[in-house]
Amino acid sequence: MLNSIIEMFHSIIGAITGENDRKKIRGTVVLMKKNVLDFTDFRSSIIDRVYELVGKGVSLQLVSAVHDDPTNGLRGKVGKPAYLKGWITTITPSTATAGEESAFKVTFDHDAEIGQPGAFIIRNNHRSEFYLRTLTLADVPGHGRIHFVCNSWVYPAYKYDTDRVFFTNQAHLPSETPGPLRGYRESELVNLRGDGTGELKEWDRVYDYAYYNDLGNPDRHGKYARPVLGGSVEYPYPRRGRTGRPPSETDPNTESRLPLLMSLNIYVPRDERFGHIKMSDFLAYALKALVQFLLPEFEALCDSTPNEFDSFQDVFDLYEGFKVPDGSLLDKIKDNVPLEMLKELVRTDGEGFFKFPTPQVIKEDKSAWRTDKEFAREMLAGLNPVVIRRLKEFPQESKLDPKVYGNQNSSITKEHIENHLDGLTINKALEKKRLFILDHHDTLMPYLRRINTTSTKTYASRTVLFLKDDGTLKPLAIELSLPHPDGDKFGAVSKVYTPAEHGVEGSIWQLAKAYAAVNDSGYHQLLSHWLNTHAVIEPFVIATNRQLSVLHPINKLLDPHFRDTMNINALARQILINAGGVVESTVYPSKYAMEMSSVVYKNWVFTEQALPADLINRGMAEKDSDAPHGLRLVLDDYPYAVDGLEIWSAIETWVEDYCSFYYKTDEMVETDSELQS
Repeated sequence: MLNSIIEMFHSIIGAITGENDRKKIRGTVVLMKKNVLDFTDFRSSIIDRVYELVGKGVSLQLVSAVHDDPTNGLRGKVGKPAYLKGWITTITPSTATAGEESAFKVTFDHDAEIGQPGAFIIRNNHRSEFYLRTLTLADVPGHGRIHFVCNSWVYPAYKYDTDRVFFTNQAHLPSETPGPLRGYRESELVNLRGDGTGELKEWDRVYDYAYYNDLGNPDRHGKYARPVLGGSVEYPYPRRGRTGRPPSETDPNTESRLPLLMSLNIYVPRDERFGHIKMSDFLAYALKALVQFLLPEFEALCDSTPNEFDSFQDVFDLYEGFKVPDGSLLDKIKDNVPLEMLKELVRTDGEGFFKFPTPQVIKEDKSAWRTDKEFAREMLAGLNPVVIRRLKEFPQESKLDPKVYGNQNSSITKEHIENHLDGLTINKALEKKRLFILDHHDTLMPYLRRINTTSTKTYASRTVLFLKDDGTLKPLAIELSLPHPDGDKFGAVSKVYTPAEHGVEGSIWQLAKAYAAVNDSGYHQLLSHWLNTHAVIEPFVIATNRQLSVLHPINKLLDPHFRDTMNINALARQILINAGGVVESTVYPSKYAMEMSSVVYKNWVFTEQALPADLINRGMAEKDSDAPHGLRLVLDDYPYAVDGLEIWSAIETWVEDYCSFYYKTDEMVETDSELQS
């Protein structure tokens, strides 16, 4: 009824002013109101309805791609405002799921001086933001259907210093951009770069760089102070997104931190946040509940040695289900964990079984993980298949500076392994490419003395393996090393362990494998995963948004692959890689974890990260023009490489075809002003 009255009112006004006699361009706007995601936003929702009644709703103005305005710096002419219809009457039902969208009609006057629209300006005169998905113009005279893909949060206009502009879903190189749109394109990039000052707010759309100076918390206690990573020769590191928070009170070089419960408020450009607020709220609330309320209770309930498993059965209980008895723990779970989390973590019948997915290897055989075969297999098909390399020299030489660290070369000798090479000599095994090594020695040794002053204790490790005739690997020897007690310059104190199945020797061999596996797991979490995946990509996300317009074809190519990266990394700085965070509490370098990752980053080379280059560098593949993808793998049963090369090849073909469509010559790449910046 209300919608009909409003339409009648507009019709009467149109008849009086003559608007009804003009040609119209009808459009559809798809968006998501904030109050669909945030049920606490009821007040803003009411205010928005009031603003609609007084004519201050959401306005859109078409921008010409063919006719410029001499009075506006030769930018495209701007049409008259048109307003979304039905905001008041389009009410998302209370049963809607997070992320549900609504479609609104909008009608523009056709203006011959506008011609073909290439962009539009939108002003949100409401008090709350909305997520703008698309605008589709149904029948533009002479041009037909025109589609705009927006995918952006639009805050109230008073939050912005400049208008929000969106372009048609068509890519243009800078030199090929229609003249009337160039000014808008350039201004949009200026807005996204910001001015490098001030604390950034949630509605800011600024992509700027900062060092990792927000991991420590010296204001809490001196033991939580951490060095600044990035911007120095001593501690190089990829840049992260700037938040602009003030420095800490204790150390002006350290950025102040948000309280744990405010973690979701850490600044990243709003369009970089997770898909919907409720999921983020859920994850953060669940984490807070588990960490603050459950961990102490679990320790009291099942740990005679806190922070350690008392037996292998404690590990199996994680997969078989752990019954929470009635008492304070179950009460705290019910009081502090959201219902959705309870459904995931405990049985629906209320019995309180915490259960995690069972790894396939344990499903088949609870003891399979202890075998040498599985120990070796995981280096090729486990969580960190990116470190193992072919052994090209024996014994393995260290790359650490002998002037600083003394002799760090491997102490594994011919006598340790030659009787287990299926009749081959070491030289013959090297020649036939059948010796491999998992080497975490040089990574750990420079920090090992400091690491072992903490509650964590570990060794630097090297594991040598042999490729059997059946195509599987078997471990030959594990070297565990410690710094010399008299000082680093005296080299390493090492001991070599070889396979054994029974008695004390068998138990010691299991422990040696455990240390090697722990090192590999920690390397994966801290370096393969965090540093080489999350951290190194963030500067590319920032640079793309600062330098490449949304109209740029390379921006459109990269954007889907960057989704959520800045948000994940920002939350990681709050709760995972911060001083006293999850990584320091669970990964062996303890409080030296991030500092050690910075030292490893010194050897990171961008061009070596491509999968083919990485495989060749590690000796796991060789160039062969007759082989699939131009590479011949040294190991046939190497799932990471076999599957990875298939994916790599598909991506390479797609990207090459895509880029060739826009760049016909090398000169076009060289003269692309945005790409070269």
